Amino acid sequence: MASFVYGFKCIIIGDMGVGKSCLLLQFTDKRFRSVHDVTIGVEYGSRIVAVDGKPTKLQIWDTAGQEAFRSITRSYYRGAAAAILVYDISRRETFNHVTSWLQDAKELASANQTRVLIGNKCDLSDHRRAVSYEEGARFAKEHGLLFMEASAKTAQNVEEAFIATATTVVKKIEDGLIDQERDGFNLIIPYPDDDDSRRTSKRSGCCS
Repeated sequence: MASFVYGFKCIIIGDMGVGKSCLLLQFTDKRFRSVHDVTIGVEYGSRIVAVDGKPTKLQIWDTAGQEAFRSITRSYYRGAAAAILVYDISRRETFNHVTSWLQDAKELASANQTRVLIGNKCDLSDHRRAVSYEEGARFAKEHGLLFMEASAKTAQNVEEAFIATATTVVKKIEDGLIDQERDGFNLIIPYPDDDDSRRTSKRSGCCS
């Protein structure tokens, strides 16, 4: 018997050095590593969280931010029910590039994909900030994204961001807004008439 009720694939995207791997590590292992090797291709992590009392497994793919690996990481958009877009609040260019990352998500995944914008490194002092909270919130609102500022270093809002992502995906499933065949998501959900059974998407591949 599975140890979780729902399961889905989530990808983390954004420029190199914005803290994607650190966010993943903080969420899965509750620790911070100040020196982190550059992600080559993708890294993977998972964790089960409770969403309205239902154990829900997030299968998280952390993608490389370098342009050289972009053609590789694009294949991991397939089947992802959620995408977390990350920028560094102290580097304006990483915020400016969110538009390009969002366009990739729109082109390569279903419109029903849940998308979350995270401004990382909010623990930095105000004089180092290059992107205001209001700018991030405004961009997110304009594009229908959930938004939070977070710090992988202090863990501020890291848990909250991933749980908000999981909660939104589960609500879409339970409200019937997601169709596995139409949306192509790699989901694990219970059969309507059998809570002990699990149904997975018929779509498969390297990213399932």
